[in-house]
Parts: sequence; C-alpha cells; structure tokens
Amino acid sequence: MSIIVVDVESDGPIPGDYSMVSLGAVIVDKNLNKTFYGKLKPVSENWLPDALKVSGHSREETLNFDEPVNVMEDFAKWIKKESPSRPLFFSDNNGFDWQFINWYFIHFTGKNPFGFSSQNIGSLYKGLVGDMFKNFKHLRKTAHTHNPVDDAMGNAEAILHMKKEMGLKISLK
Repeated sequence: MSIIVVDVESDGPIPGDYSMVSLGAVIVDKNLNKTFYGKLKPVSENWLPDALKVSGHSREETLNFDEPVNVMEDFAKWIKKESPSRPLFFSDNNGFDWQFINWYFIHFTGKNPFGFSSQNIGSLYKGLVGDMFKNFKHLRKTAHTHNPVDDAMGNAEAILHMKKEMGLKISLK
C-alpha cells in the first residue's frame, strides 16, 4: 500500500454547493519528492469570501483555473503512476478533505482511486501517544501556508517522524 497525504482548499464547507479551489498530494516515502498540485475552476456560483480567502486566491482567479474533470483525471493518472500498490488516503482533517476528493472523483471520473476510506493523521497520532488531547502539528517541518502541497508535505513529514522517531508500524511502499 502507498500512503498519499492529501490537502484541499475550498471556497465553502461542502462539495457540490461549493467548490474545491485546489488540491495537493504527497507520496509518503523517504524522499517526499512525488507531489501533485491542481487548481480547479468552480463548479458552483456559491462561494464564501472568508473560505476563499484562506486559499490566497480571488474569485476572479479561480474562474480561470483548470476544468475539474481534467484535474481529477490527471490526479487519478498520477496516483496510478506513483502508487504501485493500493493507495491510502491520509489527511490532517479527513472529514473535510475526503468529502471533496471523493465527491470530485465520483462526480467527474465515476471512480475514486482511494476506494471508500480515509485516515486521519491527528487520530493516528493521538492513538500512538495514547492521549486524545495531543496534537501532531509540531512534527511538521514545512510551514503550513494553505498552499495544499506545502500543507500535505508538512503532514507527510509528520508521518515519517512518527515512523522513524516514535515507532509507528507502517509500510511505506
């Protein structure tokens, strides 16, 4: 199995009614050099200024981003190429990121390469340290900038730290 850390930026709280603005992904391996980045044109007229502001893009910019079907097809091809075994979806906030990725894959390509499950990095860390009140974010090396590749990279670094320094038993193939 291949662990792929994914991060999403959006212009609202749910897919379909609102749009995924960008997505970033990193294959978790010793090099962390396999990344994907996509910027997606809105699928809805709805958008919340405060949500969009987090992404660092204006509505006008997003209207010139790539067609979602093309980004999702490219993402699926990248996953197939970079993940020789079953891809596993990991995210800092999988409740949020997963809903957008799953909806966009099903809506635009008919299939989600990750299947129907996802993993939460925060929950993994809490279980590893045995404390529901602990947070993993101090393990990131790459700054959390809301560029989804940067954010996915920091989360991938945290997973590697948990494996190398804390004894997490996880396969990185």
